[in-house]
Amino acid sequence: MAKLECSIKGNFSDFLSALDATVMNGSMSASYEDGSSFQSNGVFCATRVYERYSYFGGNRVSLNITLFGTEEEFFLSAITAGGSQAVFFKINTVGEENFLDCVRDFVEQYQREYS
Repeated sequence: MAKLECSIKGNFSDFLSALDATVMNGSMSASYEDGSSFQSNGVFCATRVYERYSYFGGNRVSLNITLFGTEEEFFLSAITAGGSQAVFFKINTVGEENFLDCVRDFVEQYQREYS
């Protein structure tokens, strides 16, 4: 499992759309599995689940993203899972880290440009 969490200032809707495009364009095997969006009293919550094939591990890896906050300031939690080939403990988590790297790179660029 690999995880990235951070607070972001920007535009919630624009960020979510651009992040979705980044994940989907980051790998030809990436797929959008499902998602959920909710808004109440100016607070937004969006959850997205993606999968992609990890050539290194020879298996599929999932990426779960949750955004929570207002339109101008929100919290991101991105967690990957899968990709391990062992039965009782995790080995070979390279696919998880690589999947998360596209999110990490996008967030760093977004924060530089939005600041």
